[in-house]
Amino acid sequence: MFPLRPVRRMSLLGTALTSAALIAAYACSAAAAPLLTPSAAARSPQSAGSAHLPSTGPAATRAVPAAAVEAETRTAVDIPADVTAGVAVFDRLTGRFTESHQPDRAFRSASVVKLLLALDHMWNRGPAYDLPQEDRDRLGAMLSSSNDAAASHYWSTGGGSAVISRMVPRLGLTGTAPPPAGYPGYWGYTATTAADTVRVYRYLLDQAPAPVRDLVLGALHRSTRCAADGFDQGFGLPSAFEAPGAVKQGWSGFTSGGCVAPEGPAGIASGRTPSATMPGNDIARPGSRRTASDAAAPFAPPSGDAAAPALDLTSEALHTTGTVGPDDRTVVAVLTLHPDGTPYGTAYSKVTALTGSLNVPGAVRPSGTRFTTWGSGVRVRAAATTSSAALTTLPAGVDVLVGCQKQGGQVSVPPYLNDWWAYLPQYGGWITNIYISTPGNTLPGVPNCP
Repeated sequence: MFPLRPVRRMSLLGTALTSAALIAAYACSAAAAPLLTPSAAARSPQSAGSAHLPSTGPAATRAVPAAAVEAETRTAVDIPADVTAGVAVFDRLTGRFTESHQPDRAFRSASVVKLLLALDHMWNRGPAYDLPQEDRDRLGAMLSSSNDAAASHYWSTGGGSAVISRMVPRLGLTGTAPPPAGYPGYWGYTATTAADTVRVYRYLLDQAPAPVRDLVLGALHRSTRCAADGFDQGFGLPSAFEAPGAVKQGWSGFTSGGCVAPEGPAGIASGRTPSATMPGNDIARPGSRRTASDAAAPFAPPSGDAAAPALDLTSEALHTTGTVGPDDRTVVAVLTLHPDGTPYGTAYSKVTALTGSLNVPGAVRPSGTRFTTWGSGVRVRAAATTSSAALTTLPAGVDVLVGCQKQGGQVSVPPYLNDWWAYLPQYGGWITNIYISTPGNTLPGVPNCP
């Protein structure tokens, strides 16, 4: 087995990043895993030592060997100097990992654990997998808008940590463990790894019963820009690539996500769920949130490896997971930790840059130029004027992709005065150039809008 090449660590992001600068070098795999399409699985026997998905249902399953993740890839991942990351990228078409960096390192899962909560709830409901509409609404809100009240509901009704204890053998997970002692209600403190996250998606895509796959992946394909708690879910996969498939994000430890969506026809903000369908929305609960009192001694999951890093409950966590490409071709899991106190917009930008640097087969990268913004509560508007409707707000200090610019309504933020506006294709709206970090009124290298 050839050793992995050393990890390259890139310098901190500049004020302007182009899409081209995000592409990282990669090398080909040296050991193949079986193709994971159902037809290929049916006609190709498993070779000795190759990785495969656990079988469907609650029967005992064989785990994908942890070594298989590293054996199938020869690559180096670009990671910001102050970021700790676990990365796994699996191409379902070729059956190979194209990226791998610390795939078995344990991170607190934050909302990524909601995948396991949904699967556990639906596990023994075959063959029809019928669910009441209230249940479908709750699961949809938990997966697409990351609703914490829904997660707490399934954590409680499923027996808390027993959910994790059941799902580990069902899916053959090797690095996932319940929250540490002393945090029984903190479902977001479940330990997981990038390799296990890929295993979960591979199960959903290639082994799960059709009703389960359709419900879970359908909700993930409808991931909202604003989460139910007001955090912007556009980091990582949604920003790095055009039209990603399924998306499940996770965050923990941040104080503000800076996402405010307009009200829809029913007076409900996009990405939020009516409280009538979410009993207990107004009840304080631990869930995935970290407070000052939670910054306790690190917890080492029961991996049996004394040298394994302890589970970090203090650093800010930001994870992007899901699928990219036609027919959900490639599964991507990027789990990250940031120094305690890191602003959400800063972490958002670094995770997006890291994700965009990966070799992701089937991905299409958006055109445009990335710039850093300043200020908090910066509004994205429907037109290049302050009198137009506000579509949403940006996380403070986040990098944005600019497609073009044009003159519009004049904006004054003393001592600045500017009538140029930037179009953000990933938001479908405009922000004044005043809030973009650039020395002049116009953005260098950005064309004028037609």
